[in-house]
This record gives sequence, structure tokens and C-alpha cells, in this order.
Amino acid sequence: MGVGGYRPVRVIPNSEVLEWIDSSDEWIRTRSGITERRWAGPEETVAEMSVQAAGKAIAQAGIAPEQIGAVIVATVSHLKQTPAIATEIALRLGCGTAPAFDISAACAGFGYGLGIADGLVRSGSAEYVVVIGVERLSDLTDVTDRSTAFIFGDGAGAAVVGPSDTPGIGKLVWGSDGAQKDVISQTEAWDTAFGKVDAVNGPSEAHEEGTSSWPALRMEGQAVFRWAVWDMAKAAQKALDAAGITADQLGAFIPHQANMRIIDAMIKALKLPPNIPVARDIAETGNTSAASIPLAMERMLQTGEAKSGDLALIIGFGAGLVYAATVVTLP
Repeated sequence: MGVGGYRPVRVIPNSEVLEWIDSSDEWIRTRSGITERRWAGPEETVAEMSVQAAGKAIAQAGIAPEQIGAVIVATVSHLKQTPAIATEIALRLGCGTAPAFDISAACAGFGYGLGIADGLVRSGSAEYVVVIGVERLSDLTDVTDRSTAFIFGDGAGAAVVGPSDTPGIGKLVWGSDGAQKDVISQTEAWDTAFGKVDAVNGPSEAHEEGTSSWPALRMEGQAVFRWAVWDMAKAAQKALDAAGITADQLGAFIPHQANMRIIDAMIKALKLPPNIPVARDIAETGNTSAASIPLAMERMLQTGEAKSGDLALIIGFGAGLVYAATVVTLP
């Protein structure tokens, strides 16, 4: 019913990244398609970006915040195990005592959230649900790692899901492959990085003196590329089949903004007609994980590349490995 986004003020061009790693602008563009990314400042917290994005989505949906019956936040970069950041966001949005919770499904998080929201509305557990994908991946980026330093960005995107006479969210095609859990991961667990806590003796020292470090994201790029291109193209086709449509009936293709080469390869695998608009938000935004699909959706609607009422195929995929694909009617 509505979509909104928030992009941090600070722009990090490739030229700045080249101050951290031995590379070139051409290499970064060729490998990823990224020319710049947004990084959040101290005041642009996970909660603040979420409130900004969700507020826009709620306004576009034409409802009041107190009508929201659930707040779902997909993120891997809220760095407190508890409480869920969703409760603070619900309070700041003015959603009263609406249930609020976080989910951790990496780059598929927004799709997972949509599936849950769809079920809540259909079951009558909530009339309106706001789904937020938000990340501050700059907090988990190792700027000395040549394979990942140029990839990640920050931001938030949100969508409001509500009742409709005709279904606006198709069957969710989702799943996981835990056998590949190490392909994308956090370099260290928090207890390894900062020392474990003993129930009797309290905090211990870090595992070795001088080795304690802030955990960062790591990725086996080639393995991710192969999986995303071949397996995720199949999942996307299943979503089309479940919706009872063919690729030429789409008004837009909005994949997770992981890598421009992956997007191009998926287009070929799906045999997507050349006239179908494709989201390429990664060029200016980088990989924002759970936020990438709603951010790209908002941009396509704002620029006129896609229109309200169009059918859009969305698919998210990432660490876990996890994935989620569906066909939605754009607000």
C-alpha cells in the first residue's frame, strides 16, 4: 500500500575507497557495478533511518501510525542482541502497543518480512503491517579487505502491507541452504572478538592478546556468484509460476542489489524481455542487504521506471544461505 526509503547523507565514491585498498575505479565498477555508496553518520542510527523510511511508507499508504498492527524489522546490523530495535521504532512511529520484532535473514530479510506480513493480514492478526529492511553495514565493513571494502552501504526501506479485494502479494518462494553457511559470514562471533563471559568468574580475556578485533563481514565471491545466478534464477522462475504469470507480463524486476553482474546474469537466465525495467540501484547505493529491495522499489517508482499497479518480481538472497522471491503489485 505504500513504500518509503531513507538514504544517508554521506556519499562514499570509489575514489575514497581507493584510499583504503589497492584497487582501481575500473576494477570496482567492472566487478560490482558500484560507483558510490551511502554511509550513515553518528545520528543516522538503525532506528532513525527506519523511522524515516517507515514514516514515508505509512503516509503513502494513507493510514495513521496507530492503525499499524505489527512492526517487522529485517536487519543484521542492529548490534544489540536484545531488546529488538523494532520496539523502539514502533514507539517512535506512534504505533501504540503494536507487536514489534526483528528478523535476521540477511539480504532476504525484506522478502521474509513480506511473507510474515502477508500471513498476519490474511489471518486477521493485523489489519496493517509495516515491514522495514534496514542496515548500517558500514559498521561491519573491514576497509582493509580488498574483496568486500567497496561493496556495502547503509540505508532503510519500508513497505506497508494491508487488506485488498485482490491479492497484491504472490506466494512466497523461500528457503535456505545451511550447508553453505560459511560462504557469507561474520568473521568472528562477538564472544570470540571481545572475550567470553564465565558464569562464575565473569568476562575472560580475548582468545589471544592482540587478536581481539571488531567483527566484519566476509564473503566468498565466486561461490556466491554461482549460487545467486543459477539457483536464484530458478527460485525467481518458481515465483513467476506460482503467481501464474510469465516474465513478459512484469512491469519491473527488482532483485536484491548485490552485484550488477549477478543482476545481468539473472536477466539472461530468466530470459527477461529487454523492455522490462530492471532495478540497478546498486550503482549509487551499494549493497544494503535487507534494505536494498525497498530502496530500489522506491527509486523506480519515483523515477517513473515502474508505475503503481505494475507487477514486480522481487528476490532477495544472502547469508545463511537464504532466499525469498515473490511477485507483488507495486503501490
